[in-house]
Amino acid sequence: MVQISTLFSGLAAASTASAAFRNVIYFDQYHTAVLPNNSLTNGVTHVITAFANSSYFVGGSTMGDYTPFLPLDEVRALFSNGTKVCMAIGGWGDLDGFRAGALSNASRSAYASNVASTLTRLGYDCIDVDWEYPGGNGYDYKQVPNSDLTAELNTYPLLLGAIKAAIGSSKELSIAVPGLERDMIAFTADTVPSINAAVDFVNVMTYDLMNRRDTATKHHTDVNGSLATVEAYIANGMDPAKMNLGLAFYAKYFTLAANTTCTDGPIGCPIALAEDAEGQDTGASGAQTFEQSSLPVEVSSASLVATTDGTCGAANSFTCTGASFGGCCSQYGYCGATSVYCDTGCQSAYGTCSTTATKSVAESFADALTNGTEDVLRGGQWWVDDEAGLFWTWDTASIIARKFTDIIEAKGLGGIMAWSLAEDSYNWSHLEAMQEGVANLAANMTTALKRRQ
Repeated sequence: MVQISTLFSGLAAASTASAAFRNVIYFDQYHTAVLPNNSLTNGVTHVITAFANSSYFVGGSTMGDYTPFLPLDEVRALFSNGTKVCMAIGGWGDLDGFRAGALSNASRSAYASNVASTLTRLGYDCIDVDWEYPGGNGYDYKQVPNSDLTAELNTYPLLLGAIKAAIGSSKELSIAVPGLERDMIAFTADTVPSINAAVDFVNVMTYDLMNRRDTATKHHTDVNGSLATVEAYIANGMDPAKMNLGLAFYAKYFTLAANTTCTDGPIGCPIALAEDAEGQDTGASGAQTFEQSSLPVEVSSASLVATTDGTCGAANSFTCTGASFGGCCSQYGYCGATSVYCDTGCQSAYGTCSTTATKSVAESFADALTNGTEDVLRGGQWWVDDEAGLFWTWDTASIIARKFTDIIEAKGLGGIMAWSLAEDSYNWSHLEAMQEGVANLAANMTTALKRRQ
C-alpha cells in the first residue's frame, strides 16, 4: 500500500486538473440492450458515447451531420445529475478523417470548428478524440507503412490544440491513447509535453496488451502490464493527474498453437497465427463481453430459420444450414465456409463446424469463468481450455482493486476509465468493483485530509 502522503499529493493534483477524481465510462452503440440503473452509475463523472466517424468533421465533408445513437436526454437519465456527456470521435479502424483533418493549418482549423459546432448543436459537454493510432500501427499498418506517417507526430498535437482552442475552456477535451509501448509512436519525450498541454485528461487503454499481432500468450490486462504503460507515459512527460487508468469489461481468447498445452503458466505459450500477412484477422482470437449473450444458451433447432442475409446466431435465430452463404456460423455471427468461420469459435448450434471446433466460444468462456486462475505475481486472471485449445485472459473484481492501490494511488493518477458500460451487464461485477475502488479512494483522501489538519 502506498503512503497516504503520496495518495494525497496525487489526488490533490487531480483535483487541480479537473475539480474531482474522474470516474469515466464509455457507452458504445453496440451494447444497449441491458443498461444499468442510477444506483450502479452514481458518481460517474463522465460518460463518453462512442463513436462519431472522424470524417464527419473534415471541412467540406458531404457525409452529413452526426446523430448520437441514443438521444442525450436518455443517456443523461442513466447517470447522476451533473455527469458530463462526451462525444467520442474515431475508434479502431477510423483513420481517414483524422488524417485529412490534421494535414494543414487550414484543415485543422476547419476540423476543430466543425467539432465545436457539433458539440454545441447536440448539447455535449466534452469531446474525446480516439485516433488509434497516430504515427502508425493502426489497422492498415500493412498497407500504409509507419514510415509514411511520420508527419503525424507533429500534426497530431497541433490538431488537438486546435480542437481545444475551438471548444474553449467550458468544454473538456480528452484523448484515448494506446496501452502498448510499441504503439506509442506519437507519444515520445518530444511530443508528449505538447499533447499534455492541449488536453484536459487522457484515457489510457491499459488493455489489449495482448492482441492478434502477438505470437505468445500474456495477459491482455493486468497490474504489472498496466503499471508499465503508465510509467512509460509519465517518463515521457505526461502529467499523472491527467491520466485515467483503463479497465476492460471484456475477456480475450487466443487459439493455442498445435500441440501446445500451456501448463507452466500464462506467459509465453505459442499461439496460432492470429493475423495474416495483410494484417487481417484470421479468426483465431477474439473478445467476449460480460453479458448474458456471451454465455451458452439452449437452442431449439425447430426455432431456427435459414439466414437471408448471411448473419447467424442467437441475436436473430438464423442458421447457416441450407443457406447459400456457407454452412458455418462464426463466433461473430456470420456464415461462411473457410476456417475463419468453421474453426475457432464456430457456433455448431447455428450451422456446421470443422472437426477442430470441439466447443463454442461461449461454452469455453463459461468454463473459463468457473475455472480461472489468478496470476498473483503479475495481477491477471487466466485459464487454458485444453479441450478447445483456447487461452483466456481477463480482469476480476479483486484485480481491479489491486489496480487502484498499486497503480492509481501509487502513481497519483487523476482518474479511472472503462470500456464499456453495458459489456458488464451479466452481473455488473466489474462496474461495482470500479465504483468500490473510487469510493475507497475518496475515503482514503478524507483520512489523509484529517491527518494533515
